[in-house]
Amino acid sequence: MSKIQLLDGQQYDKQELLLKMVDDSFYYGELNKLALSSSSLKLMLDSPKTYYYVTKYAKNETTPALRAGHLFHTAILEPEKYEKIKFIDVQSRNTKKFKEAVLEYGEVFTAKEQSENERLVDALLKNPKAVSLLGDSQFEVPAIGMVEGKAFRGKADILKNKGGIVDLKTTVDVKNFEKSAFRYKYHLQAAIYLDLFSTPEKPLTHEDFTFLCIDKANLDIGVWTCSEEFVEYGRRELKKGIEMYDTYIRPDFDINDYTIQGTL
Repeated sequence: MSKIQLLDGQQYDKQELLLKMVDDSFYYGELNKLALSSSSLKLMLDSPKTYYYVTKYAKNETTPALRAGHLFHTAILEPEKYEKIKFIDVQSRNTKKFKEAVLEYGEVFTAKEQSENERLVDALLKNPKAVSLLGDSQFEVPAIGMVEGKAFRGKADILKNKGGIVDLKTTVDVKNFEKSAFRYKYHLQAAIYLDLFSTPEKPLTHEDFTFLCIDKANLDIGVWTCSEEFVEYGRRELKKGIEMYDTYIRPDFDINDYTIQGTL
């Protein structure tokens, strides 16, 4: 059986992990502390303290942007789940009716959020290029493996059956997506996913990673491929993040001792 060593130092069966990773509660819950991801390494690069406290204590709190992104992804990639989501016709998430619905159903959204989301979904599915990128693919495919000596996890939004990864993004300025890609460290995600989803039969390169974006304001569709330089920059950031992890996230280091020092 194929084994993988997670961050707790224990060996786990890789196939068993992959089966459990289909469940979001495991993927974003228990596994969040046992394997790194592009999201967690972004936190590390911002601040080891942020990584430490978010990983150890943070609850699954969301922002409007995160909720909208989640709803959009679910509608496109997991329509069977989307059909089961409860939408409540209220003016605010702070109303009594909405809070009662949360207690009854768990995850709920407002009718306004539904309307805004279906506007995006309709626009994406009317675009021939977007539809072609969705075709001949598997959605929400998990992967776990060793990258630069550390256990990493990931879920490909769209994994092409002939090889290649397509990542679905919403943005507020698709024409300037390049700036957003660097701001949000999407190069890091591309580098990690290309390693995780490469196989001996199909090693993936920068040409195999594509961002499919929709502008939330004007509904423009953007398709952005990755240059070799973009992915290599992600690999450099990946190594930097792992070095920071090894330096600051270890049993004999008190995270409160972390200090940024320099000369002006």
